[in-house]
Amino acid sequence: MYAHNLSMHRLRALAPPRLAAGLFVTLALLSAACSNDSASRINAPALLTNSSNSQSAASSGFAVLANQAVTCTDGSVIGDVGTFQAKPTGSVTLTSCPVTGTVHVGDGVAKQAFNAFVAAYDALAPQVGQCNTAHTLTGTLDGITLTPGTYCISSEAKTGTLTLNGGGAYTFLVSGALTGTGFNVVLANGAQACDVTWLTTAAATLTDSHFVGTILAAAAITLKRGTFNGNAWAGASGVGDVTITGTAVTGCAGRKGKGEDKEKCNQGVGNGSEGCDPGHSDHHNSSNDENGGTPGDPGRQGGHH
Repeated sequence: MYAHNLSMHRLRALAPPRLAAGLFVTLALLSAACSNDSASRINAPALLTNSSNSQSAASSGFAVLANQAVTCTDGSVIGDVGTFQAKPTGSVTLTSCPVTGTVHVGDGVAKQAFNAFVAAYDALAPQVGQCNTAHTLTGTLDGITLTPGTYCISSEAKTGTLTLNGGGAYTFLVSGALTGTGFNVVLANGAQACDVTWLTTAAATLTDSHFVGTILAAAAITLKRGTFNGNAWAGASGVGDVTITGTAVTGCAGRKGKGEDKEKCNQGVGNGSEGCDPGHSDHHNSSNDENGGTPGDPGRQGGHH
């Protein structure tokens, strides 16, 4: 179905996002990489506190971040979980869902992280407008192999297996909703989960999928069964919750593997027992845990509009 050269679809005109100097410096302080080479990364940074905080706070990262609510049932999360909204509007509900990091409900850390997410979304989203029919990969993506680059993706439901071949940054721009059922993303020849970004201008819903990459979603993110290796950040438009059911989530900021296990972590196939240390000094398993934290800059009340 894709006998023609797929490289024609790649947006060569879309250079890796170069944020304005001030924004780049701000996001750099918030970023955490799976490797030490950040110069080649064009995906959104991991969401961290700024460098003025303690080392334990500076090394933490949000695997799951929503505007108002996070709900996780019969799943798990490696990394921090947070919401922009504070109690009583904001909430994190965990039912049989251990979290290795910290839960932040509308505290200063979560607000700063959410504002950084929105800034990263805003910096990348304008490129969606440069997509056109000739430069858009359509269909389910089953059986397709791609090399590092920036791609426009249609909003048709995804299924089957997409292979990302080679080390480097992958950015997928989706105009509309990102939907996948039985959709598996396979990494090959040095491709790393933390170097993959999916931006969707609407919601994202993944069912029975083994998904790789960080999702920057304008609206909600719903994960049903399967695995998710990346960060799930929802609500850049000002509205968007994260709902996780029966899904194991391994956040990028949590991948600090050791020795031979580091490559497994980076490629999204490791877990806590295989060296994917969440990189947080006060890990704990949480059940219906909502940390109030310290007051912070309210930033964009209600998110971005």
